[in-house]
Amino acid sequence: MATGRNRAIDRVRRVRTLEHKSRLLHNDQWTEPMDEIDLDDSTIGDDRLKLIFTCCHPALAVEAQVALTLRALGGLTTEEIARAFLVSHETMKRRLSRAKAKIKAAGIPFAVPADRVLPDRLSAVLAVIYLIFNEGYTDRGDLAAEAIRLGRLLAELMADEPEVYGLLALMLLHDSRREARVVGGELIPLAEQDRSRHDRAKIEAGRFALEQALALRPAAGLYVLQAAIASLQAEEDIDWNEVTVLYERLERLTGSPVVALNRAVAVAEAGAPERALELVDSLDLSEYRYLHSTRAELLRRLGRDDEAREAFQTALGLAATDLERRFLARRLSEL
Repeated sequence: MATGRNRAIDRVRRVRTLEHKSRLLHNDQWTEPMDEIDLDDSTIGDDRLKLIFTCCHPALAVEAQVALTLRALGGLTTEEIARAFLVSHETMKRRLSRAKAKIKAAGIPFAVPADRVLPDRLSAVLAVIYLIFNEGYTDRGDLAAEAIRLGRLLAELMADEPEVYGLLALMLLHDSRREARVVGGELIPLAEQDRSRHDRAKIEAGRFALEQALALRPAAGLYVLQAAIASLQAEEDIDWNEVTVLYERLERLTGSPVVALNRAVAVAEAGAPERALELVDSLDLSEYRYLHSTRAELLRRLGRDDEAREAFQTALGLAATDLERRFLARRLSEL
C-alpha cells in the first residue's frame, strides 16, 4: 500500500512538472539547427538536462549520442571521452565528426523534445550522466556533483522509471566514499578506507533511491544492480559472495568485459584469488589500465612478485591521472 501510494504521488508530481515545463518550453523553444551551434563547454547553461535529451536523438547510434553529448554538454575533452569508451583519441574524433555530419545532413533541430519521446532516449541519457560522473569520480568533484544534480533532476522528470533511481542511487553511494577515497593526495582502495570518513547522509540517500527503484520494478536493470552492489559495499562487513552473485547477474545482462573484471575482484575478495586471476587472464582488455592493476594486485597476493612488478609497470604506463600514478608507484615500491 505504501509503495502504491508513493507511486501515485510521484505520478501526480511528474504530471504537474511536465505541464509546467511544457508551458515554459512553448514560450522559449530552441529552433536553431544543431550544426550552426558551437558545441563547446560554454554552450549550455541551466538547461543541460533537457538538451542532453536533444543530443540523444534516435537518428544517431547510441554510442554517437553519448559521445556527442559528453563533448557538447558534459565538459569532457575528446581525449577524456575516448578513454571512457576504451578507444583511441583519433577513433573518437572521427566518431564525433560523423555524428555532427549526420546531424547536418538530417537537419536535426536543436530543440527540446516533447515529453512523450523522453523514455525512448532514456538509456542514452543515463549513459551520458554516468560517464560524466565516472570522469569526475577520481579527481573532478565538480563533474561528479554535476552528474548527481542531473540525476536528481531526471528523477523529478521521470519519477516512474526505476533505472533513473538506480543511477541516482549508484552515484550517491559511490560519491559517499569521496573523502575516504583520496586522503592527503593519495588514492585509498576500498579495503583500506577509513569508513568513518564515508558520508552517511549520501549512503542513506542512495539506499532510499535504491528502495524506490526496487519498488517500481522487481526485475533489476543495469543501474539498479550496480547500485545494489554499491549498497553492499557500503556495509562494514561486506558480503563478497553476494556481491559476486550480483556481478554475475550484471555480466549476463550486459556481456561487458569490464563487469567481468569487477566480478573477478569480488571473487578474489571472497577468498579465491587464483580463480580471480584465471578470470582476469581470460579477458580481452589489454589496453584497459584497470585490468593490469587488478592483475598486479592478484599476483602480489599470490606471492608472484616478479610478475606483479611487470603488471604494475604496465598499469603505471596506462594510468590517466596523477592520483593513479602515485598509487601504482607506491604499490610497486612495496614489492
